[in-house]
Amino acid sequence: MDQIRGVDRQARAEWIDGLAQEDLAFIKRFILASGSLKAVAAEYGVSYPTVRGRLDRLIAKVAAIDRADVSDPFERRLRVLVADMVVSPTVARDLLDAHHEQEIARGRSKE
Repeated sequence: MDQIRGVDRQARAEWIDGLAQEDLAFIKRFILASGSLKAVAAEYGVSYPTVRGRLDRLIAKVAAIDRADVSDPFERRLRVLVADMVVSPTVARDLLDAHHEQEIARGRSKE
């Protein structure tokens, strides 16, 4: 079956391919725990808020990867780094602004 609820295999692969192994392991544990954050927290030996925060970051990461309105790979990667809390939103915005300025100077921008 090439379609699952309107999402083709390639679209699924794009967001899944953007996840780290630890993200996929978390998703697997979450599914096997029937979506119980309390069970996942017990399995990892951490608090419920810690697991909730991890899930929130994972949701943000998938959303960043899956955004149809972001075609620039650099911007998409920055958004993932922000979701992973590797780069702050302020630093990401500064880097993205500098990237756009450089693209405009090179004549590559669509703006």
